[in-house]
Amino acid sequence: MSSSHILSAFDDELKYLMRRISEMGGLAEQMVSDSMRALVGTDAALAQKVISDDVIMDAMEREIGDKAIITIARRQPVAADLREIIGALRIASDLERVGDLGKSNAKRVMAVQGTGIPRKLARGIEHLSDLALLQLKEVLDVYSSRSAEKAKSIRDRDEEIDAIYTSLFRELLTYMMEDPRNITTCTHLLFCAKNIERIGDHATNIAETIYYMATGAQPEGERPKDDTTANLGAVAE
Repeated sequence: MSSSHILSAFDDELKYLMRRISEMGGLAEQMVSDSMRALVGTDAALAQKVISDDVIMDAMEREIGDKAIITIARRQPVAADLREIIGALRIASDLERVGDLGKSNAKRVMAVQGTGIPRKLARGIEHLSDLALLQLKEVLDVYSSRSAEKAKSIRDRDEEIDAIYTSLFRELLTYMMEDPRNITTCTHLLFCAKNIERIGDHATNIAETIYYMATGAQPEGERPKDDTTANLGAVAE
């Protein structure tokens, strides 16, 4: 955050936005973690908690948006101060989407309750989730420090999650081809895996926003991508 202002109330408003973003980030992490535990353990009660928490996430995003608009109108910020407020709006939007994706995975718990999830597949999707959660935690830590270097480093690691997602995608297709009875469960897991990959994308979006907030510029070069699932054909037996 920029240096202190003549009006301490302006500093308080910016600190309020920072605090609410941090709280929203903590809830987003919890929703993703709980949704994965609910999915692997077919825990319907925990899944319902995640679904209910999404209402709180939506309210927090609206609150941050309202506060940001009032602050812009009242203070007419420029340069770093304006980037601070616009950045908060962008990050709140990404965190709200992370919550939505966690809720989406929680909704699939009931669909796989009857069949359960094979342990090998559970390990794969847990690994993917662990990577996405680590990336989300790290980027929220960087939001507090405003390190442009660390934000760029997180952004440049986006392909790691893409590569694991592609590998899991192949594995799920193979399970479906080997035994048609796996098709329903694996289809739900494919959607869940894609949701987790998208959570990684939103964490990368946040990293890019933090870089912009700290430097006033966008990161150079294309974002690294390693999701090749669109190019996959039938898996050979």
